[in-house]
Amino acid sequence: MNRNPHLNELGEFLKARRAEVSPSEVGLRAGQRRRVSGLRREEVALLASISTEYYTRIEQGRLQASAALLNEIARSLRLNDDQRTYLFDLSAKERVRPPASGDRQRVDTQLQRMLDDLTASPAFVIGRRTDILGWNQLAAALWADFGRYPEQERVFVRLLFTEPWMRELYADWEEVTRLAIAQLRMESARYPGDQRLTALVEELSTRDAQFREWWTAHDVAMRGKGVKKLRHPVVGELTLDWNTLTCGTDPDQHIIVWNAEPGSPSHDGLRLLASWAADQKRTASDTV
Repeated sequence: MNRNPHLNELGEFLKARRAEVSPSEVGLRAGQRRRVSGLRREEVALLASISTEYYTRIEQGRLQASAALLNEIARSLRLNDDQRTYLFDLSAKERVRPPASGDRQRVDTQLQRMLDDLTASPAFVIGRRTDILGWNQLAAALWADFGRYPEQERVFVRLLFTEPWMRELYADWEEVTRLAIAQLRMESARYPGDQRLTALVEELSTRDAQFREWWTAHDVAMRGKGVKKLRHPVVGELTLDWNTLTCGTDPDQHIIVWNAEPGSPSHDGLRLLASWAADQKRTASDTV
């Protein structure tokens, strides 16, 4: 029997999550001679008030669970908000039209003009596969002129693995990269038939053992906000806040804006970087 690949992915996600929950966390006795880490299938079934056979069929991708049952499973596995959203996205993915293989997102003129007007804050637009769709001058100075990369290679998660300067730039490269993979995994639930996304995952899984390990961990996260530490070759160490805005005309485009606390050394560093970038642009214009 051919199993639904969508349900297979849901089952793999549940398996990964139950491995992270100890019996003591949910009020069960661990007992002796456990062959699996975390919870057993029968323990999840007990917590969700269903039979072990029924839960096993869900985890093996042989059964579509109802919304009510998914709620019980999410509660039993102590899923956070992002994990719960991912679980329900997976269960509903048959109703989502996958983008065509040639469907490439574009930043419209108005959005690019808004990016260009952000002269004091680095900002870029990231798409559903972490494609870098647009950026401003300060983002080019902080990371790189993404326009120098072929469009198919202008992918944030890919650059994290293929470009040595990305590993040097992020003081917490592993944390940044694992978060990027978790966000990519979150996006994949909405478009399971995306051929370009599948090709990206296959390429990076073949290229890098760390990507393969972190992708199969099935961690998920939504894009929100945070703080990152960077080591820039021109202005030195920067501690920057980042936040995510959603494009009104395409909710799969996210605008990531970076800034620093006013009066901080990092704020001064961004101002210095902006001045340096302007000088570089003038020099390039003079030599043309």
